[in-house]
Amino acid sequence: MLGYSLLALTLRSGLRRKLCKHFRNTPLPQIVTATRTFPTASRVDIQNAVNEFFASKSGVVLFGIHSLMGHESPTLAYLLTPSPIPTDIGPLQHDEIDIGDAEPVRCLKNGLWLATEGTMPYAVLMGPSIQHGCVTAVQVDVAVPSGEAGLEFSQAFFRQLEIGVQAGRAYRGRVISLEQEPHFSGVGGTVKVHRLHKVTRDQVILPHETLALLERNIHKFVDVRDQIKNRDFSVKKGLLFYGPPGTGKTHTIHYLASHFAGHTTLLVTAEQLGLIGEYFRLARFLQPSIMVIEDVDLIARSRDHIGTPIQEVLLNKLLNEMDGLREDAEVIFILTTNRPDNLEAALTARPGRIDQAIEFPLPDEDGRAKLIRLYARGVEVEDHVVSSTVSKTKGTSAAFIKELMRRAAQFHFEAGGDRQFHSSSIDSALEEMVFTGGALNLKLLGGAGAELAGVRGSLAVSRN
Repeated sequence: MLGYSLLALTLRSGLRRKLCKHFRNTPLPQIVTATRTFPTASRVDIQNAVNEFFASKSGVVLFGIHSLMGHESPTLAYLLTPSPIPTDIGPLQHDEIDIGDAEPVRCLKNGLWLATEGTMPYAVLMGPSIQHGCVTAVQVDVAVPSGEAGLEFSQAFFRQLEIGVQAGRAYRGRVISLEQEPHFSGVGGTVKVHRLHKVTRDQVILPHETLALLERNIHKFVDVRDQIKNRDFSVKKGLLFYGPPGTGKTHTIHYLASHFAGHTTLLVTAEQLGLIGEYFRLARFLQPSIMVIEDVDLIARSRDHIGTPIQEVLLNKLLNEMDGLREDAEVIFILTTNRPDNLEAALTARPGRIDQAIEFPLPDEDGRAKLIRLYARGVEVEDHVVSSTVSKTKGTSAAFIKELMRRAAQFHFEAGGDRQFHSSSIDSALEEMVFTGGALNLKLLGGAGAELAGVRGSLAVSRN
């Protein structure tokens, strides 16, 4: 077969005939292809870089590629050889890619560019990298005639492409996650941009000690990170946020994502733990970055409590990926858990993985007062109403206070209220949350089990 010319091999399809004509009937063994793959998050940047490369070229022809092969990536080598699976020229197909701007960006599903550099013909194929039916990356192929000129051209092309990708980074500064494909392997997925509500510094209601640790281990660390890096100290950072549910861990992460505009925040939820390797690749690619793994005890629970081999594989994957990051990787890990006692010691007891644990306790009296005013959303609350509500909500979480004020607002506006909360609206909300729903409802809404009787007792006194 190697002795055949392209003309003999390409008569089966219009696509191969065009390739044959473009490469001037060059024998197949004299054509060389090279391939690079890039993370899925670079798709927009690759499209822009390829467009920019061809913008200054003349005589470029662009084709869409249509193939019935859906389980593996079409390559130029595949297009240049006969195959029983039909692949031919088709219409240009595009995807609308959301990168967090007002309008999505249009990217080609796949494209084949035929062009000439001087007298040398070459071809570029861009499309998804597919493994076992799952899109795992973006793939770019270059085909050139063999020889020094072709080698130098393909190397220069990929250098320019990499520069464009590094300079672009469409998701820089965004909050993103991967959309998991419904396949058992857990690979692949498109990038989802999260539009989190902006959280300002005064909306982070935490104890002084917690705020001081956050300030020192994140804000001040980022301020001097370049100096630390220049002295060859490690600049990757691992933090563990722990405490009861509803105490502000996720709220604080939203604040950090709002505050560090130059950082890309990657959100890893429990159902996406199978994609942990891809998340680490994106964290490196999009650094400086903040990688958040919520409910990390689901993947990093103590080995004594691991029930299946899959759980142990995920745990080892997490530990190996954290260890595998270079010391100069500008990545901040934030792991959250409601059950710190269940965490694997190999994660928490080794410097370099977790550098600082930060407790998010239930709010004290001062914290509850600030939360009441914060979640009043501009409706006035008199001091005596705040004081009374604080005394009735001992042992509750920030999430409980937030829900309390939302329900109080409903009672307030149903009664025709306007600018000022009355204690009756808040008491009615407490009545519904504490008594009507029972102990389970109170626990679900962020009431601490040890304080249920106290909350009920305080409300019972006020009712009488």
